[in-house]
Amino acid sequence: MAKVSVIGAGSWGMAIAKVLDNNGHEVTIWSHREEEAERLREIRENRAKLPGVKLSEHTQFTSDLEMAVKGRDLLVLAVPSTAVRNTAHKMAPHVKPGMIIVNLAKGIEESTLMILTDIIEQEIPGVNAAVLSGPSHAEEVGHGIPTTVVAGAKDRETAEYIQNIFMNQVFRVYTSPDMLGIELGGALKNVIALAAGVADGLGCGDNTKAALITRGIAEMSRLGVAMGGRIETFNGLTGIGDLIVTCASVHSRNRKAGYLIGQGRTMQEAMDEVKMVVEGVYSAKAAMILAGKYGVNMPIVEEVNKVLFKNKPAKEATADLMLRDKKIENPELPWN
Repeated sequence: MAKVSVIGAGSWGMAIAKVLDNNGHEVTIWSHREEEAERLREIRENRAKLPGVKLSEHTQFTSDLEMAVKGRDLLVLAVPSTAVRNTAHKMAPHVKPGMIIVNLAKGIEESTLMILTDIIEQEIPGVNAAVLSGPSHAEEVGHGIPTTVVAGAKDRETAEYIQNIFMNQVFRVYTSPDMLGIELGGALKNVIALAAGVADGLGCGDNTKAALITRGIAEMSRLGVAMGGRIETFNGLTGIGDLIVTCASVHSRNRKAGYLIGQGRTMQEAMDEVKMVVEGVYSAKAAMILAGKYGVNMPIVEEVNKVLFKNKPAKEATADLMLRDKKIENPELPWN
């Protein structure tokens, strides 16, 4: 049994705490608001963000960050990507050197183009940052629906420790050394999911969705490999796997936001209606800047940026994608 604190009491934080609680660990959940921590102590459920998932009486809730961090064997950072830097900065005085912090958020910081584990290590020097990612909607994880994810870490020992902490009969954990590829896959798939949602909102069909997923993973892989990630990662759970579930699922906030935009809402109206952080909106600009920096062609990401930030009509963006210059699907394949 390990002492584990989950920093963040949103849907993902509550769902992963349920996994840890079921595995017999001593779990503490931190909320940045005392009123929320008090309500969770009383009802043991986040009814607004993850209804129907109750945690046992053994789980502790607090708004005291020092209390949540000190004396733990493992910390799990379950805040939105936009809050990772600020939260890590506040945690820093209380984190002992060498502590393993597992990041759950998916995103790229727009201002610095940094992946989230790098931000954690920058804000908390000497920490051992790792990542847990894959096709894993909180709504399904919290209800014990079989799910498979990947633990990424710099060394095998850390990855296997995380694997042992989290894995059970309904939550299977693989390990990988490719932290960069895992994090890029998690961030970039949200941008493609926005495009898939837009297509749904426009009334497009399964053919369109399949095209966006297939060409989307091609874009993600091109950029990821150019940045130093491994193609095997983008062909796996944290690449194509996570992309499929995020583009297709009713639980996907990115797909839902895209759907609303496709139906005529503005970006802000869509985000307000979703009522949760739409990570793809924050990663879209960063992805476009990185594409330029590494000389990678990303037409889907480019059109998503134009729809989000330049008021380009979604229908026009779809037509422009379809009418691009003629291409060979796989230029590396030789003709006889």
